[in-house]
Amino acid sequence: MSADARVVITGLGVVCPIGIGRSEVWENFRAGKSGLSPITSFDTTGLKARVCGEIVGFEPAEYVKPRKALKVMARDAQLTVAAAAMARDDAALPVDSVDPERFGVIFGGEVIRNPLTEVAQPFIGSMENGEYDFARWGTGGLAMCYPLSMLKLLPNMPACHISIGHDARGPNNTICMAEASGLSALGEATRVIQRGQADVMMGAAASSRVNAYDLLRHQLGEEVSSEESPLRACRPFDVDRDGQVRGEGAAVLILESGAHAASRGASPMAAISGWGAAGEPVGAGKTFNGDCIHRAIMKALADAKLTAKDVGFVVAHGLATRAGDRAEARALRESLPGVPVFAAKGYFGCLGTACGTVEAALAAMALAAGELPPTPHCDKPDPECGIDVVHGRPLTSFAGSCVIVSYTPAGQASALVLTKP
Repeated sequence: MSADARVVITGLGVVCPIGIGRSEVWENFRAGKSGLSPITSFDTTGLKARVCGEIVGFEPAEYVKPRKALKVMARDAQLTVAAAAMARDDAALPVDSVDPERFGVIFGGEVIRNPLTEVAQPFIGSMENGEYDFARWGTGGLAMCYPLSMLKLLPNMPACHISIGHDARGPNNTICMAEASGLSALGEATRVIQRGQADVMMGAAASSRVNAYDLLRHQLGEEVSSEESPLRACRPFDVDRDGQVRGEGAAVLILESGAHAASRGASPMAAISGWGAAGEPVGAGKTFNGDCIHRAIMKALADAKLTAKDVGFVVAHGLATRAGDRAEARALRESLPGVPVFAAKGYFGCLGTACGTVEAALAAMALAAGELPPTPHCDKPDPECGIDVVHGRPLTSFAGSCVIVSYTPAGQASALVLTKP
């Protein structure tokens, strides 16, 4: 494929527990500084989780204009708007440098969590004699809801906010595949450019899972870490791992056709050379075995016209659950045998739909720098996983391509291939 025909990354914006903005995130990423910390934003009494990945020092009013728009923005949207502003600045993409009709947005979204402070009053208004009464919701409870609350909770609203804010009038879509959404958004944004429907796309995703209700719900059905020490709470592929940690974050990547980037003299960080997605049946007696991960990776490699020997490293989903890590490791052994494996969630936890975009941003920075930091908190790689985990020291010599993987326990997977420009 010629350089002009490729889809390249020319800028990125990241807001996550290890930093706000590209330079701070890379500095802390390279230094191995974890963004996990004890939960302080709400009372954890009765919760199994004690640690999460919270973003500290984020002021949405610095990025949301006009400020009154904050009234209809959930935290997910606020993080997205901030990351989009950073990405455009990072790409040095002036207003007049792209045709608005050929500038679009693909967002990876999911269910947006309502803060308990906003849910409490409607819940109380639906109670009678100390018990919740469903019959009272339509009168007492609904009357106490903020009239525009639905505009805060729709998963497609972040894409709306950034497309309006950046006058991106081209293709606009939201993909809801839980943790697989972010990479799928980047993959579909790439396809839009390859189809000739746009010159520039924002591939974006955001999620805030630092919420008492969310933590309670997930500890009932998923493997959640109960460690109190942030340095032991999320240990992907480590023999002593005990479950996932929740976090919050957002990333927006500016994608351009090679021709458009060249026409304005932009210097690409990396090229998106392949994408694949797959699913497997889970439930009704069938457990997640990672087959969808293997098939997504093989599709991405085929799309990029590469083999495992061309891949320098893989950024695994690395959820730090017992069964999940083993299933993923099995898929990695089959599709990318011998390729070094890095997992990022020890830095910030599971960022929901933002997993793929944030981890793709880290991978792009690592490719550009020629250095991949070690997997945090993985001191003793699980021999049952049987993969070469990058731990203890950084990886400083690798081939010019990498694979990023995301999956959901429900059986959805997405894989993206990045290559040095």
